[in-house]
Amino acid sequence: MADQTRPSDVTRAEEAREARAPADAGRGPTEEEARAADGHRPDPSTADHEEEMLRRGADQEGEGRLP
Repeated sequence: MADQTRPSDVTRAEEAREARAPADAGRGPTEEEARAADGHRPDPSTADHEEEMLRRGADQEGEGRLP
């Protein structure tokens, strides 16, 4: 295992400052990005694939199955 280190006072101060900062989702989309997103249509086969995976997961048996 690597040697353990102690955070400096500068590091601790920065971590404390970040912990007090409010959560921020960042900027919203630009008009160009919003238009591009509105014009995007997903492939219909994607929904079919998702439904198939949900069915397979529901029928899963053995190790790895969530109760």
